[in-house]
Amino acid sequence: MIISPKIRGFICTTSHPDGCAAHVQEQIDYVKSKPPLANAPKRVLVIGSSTGYGLASRIVPAFGGGAATIGVFFEKEGSEGKTGSAGWYNSVAFEQAATKAGLYAKSFNGDAFSNEVKQQVIDAIKADLGTVDMIVYSLASPRRTDPATGEVYKSVLKPTGDTYTNKNLNTDKKQLEPVTIEPASEDEIAQTVKVMGGEDWKLWIDALSQAGVLADGFKTVAYSYIGPELTWAIYTDGTIGRAKVHLEETAKEMNAAFGAGTAVVSVNKALVTQASSAIPVVPLYISILYKIMKAKGTHEGCIEQIERLFADHYGAANGPTLDDKGRIRIDDWEMRPEIQEEVEKIWGIITTENLNELSDFAGYQKEFLKLFGFGLPGVDYAAETDSVRPLPSLSSSPA
Repeated sequence: MIISPKIRGFICTTSHPDGCAAHVQEQIDYVKSKPPLANAPKRVLVIGSSTGYGLASRIVPAFGGGAATIGVFFEKEGSEGKTGSAGWYNSVAFEQAATKAGLYAKSFNGDAFSNEVKQQVIDAIKADLGTVDMIVYSLASPRRTDPATGEVYKSVLKPTGDTYTNKNLNTDKKQLEPVTIEPASEDEIAQTVKVMGGEDWKLWIDALSQAGVLADGFKTVAYSYIGPELTWAIYTDGTIGRAKVHLEETAKEMNAAFGAGTAVVSVNKALVTQASSAIPVVPLYISILYKIMKAKGTHEGCIEQIERLFADHYGAANGPTLDDKGRIRIDDWEMRPEIQEEVEKIWGIITTENLNELSDFAGYQKEFLKLFGFGLPGVDYAAETDSVRPLPSLSSSPA
């Protein structure tokens, strides 16, 4: 079939397998262009490994440090006449590249919140690796089924104080329009914390510990975001922010249990990902940020961010550099005062009419399409391609 992008709101309902493979290879090539990682982990589990920061977190230790990797995700396989999800094709491409490079790679497609998937991963670690020495937690899900009770919790993107109104970029219409969001209820806040907080991260670490598959001195990292004050109402001070506070509290609990420095939250840069595209206000902020950081030569994508996380923090002789709250900050270039001052200046004067002049919306759109395998050099998008791409190590299927 010939596959073209079909965009609906903040998602693309199609994905291109050859384009996704080219995008994965692009990231692999970047990692291979950098010096080998110092103090690299050798057996890495990435929970939420199929797109964005999670995918980069599998690529970097594998191709920068020769690590064996296990990835967990919940993606849709392609069928005849219907494309699979980008995350599926990314994972197929990663496994194929890892196998070609002589690296161990195994993937599990299913509900990472479930006890069943946790057990399947544990069984694979016992059989193939013995232990893991790095666990990356990079899940982004709109809902979660509590494995203990069966209750389903749903996250929301809302402020927690007053009604919030601000500029928003309608990416379909390519225009700015106001967005007003009513504050979350206490129940919505609690449900968002259940989905996006640290509870499942800790359940994974506890399960791995009880099974005896954590290496001595293992490390685990989960990802977060803070951002500038203009996004705080919807993010840092919103429902997601409450969940991220819980994530940081969970890291402290695990450090008390397993030793100081074992669990860390890494605060990452704002980037075009499938998750960030769904957050009001953020696409406009990212479009402005990209223009400024590209002009200054400090722009990074997911792969550059995660390579820097492993090289500069986990590769450092004394371990990661932490802020006053015990977090790694690879959003440091984004949050430089001179960058944020320029963002605020542009935010105050940007309109639909000067959107392309004052922001890098074109770059935002390009990066969005790349998430789904479109717009990659060297890919013939007019050619027929097979939407069915088996995942070599597939061990479980979506329910």
